[in-house]
Amino acid sequence: MLRLDVPLSFWGAFDPQTGLIIDVHHPQRGANLARVILLMRESKGSGSAPGAIAEAIRLGTAPAGIVLVAPDINLAVGATVATELYGKACPIVTVSEAEFERLGGEIRLRIAADGTITPA
Repeated sequence: MLRLDVPLSFWGAFDPQTGLIIDVHHPQRGANLARVILLMRESKGSGSAPGAIAEAIRLGTAPAGIVLVAPDINLAVGATVATELYGKACPIVTVSEAEFERLGGEIRLRIAADGTITPA
């Protein structure tokens, strides 16, 4: 599991080829998001984010799942496209602020097919 301190844009701040945060201004630059459950309150939106997250899912460099407080239609669209086109999934789940804080204290998380989040 990886908890981001500040929002991340999946277009321009994330490299779908490697799974790395590449934004020179992001405090967690260099962190690898590939195959981890990613916790962040919100993303920095862009209309191009669906393509970036879908490509990362296709390549296997995307997070294993993303937990947000603020829903993000762009990430949801990208994940849906990847499921439909490539048969690969990255669940995007929203939770309350209190649940987000509770989950942030866990070391490992698992997201079930129904969206239930549990310690792994």
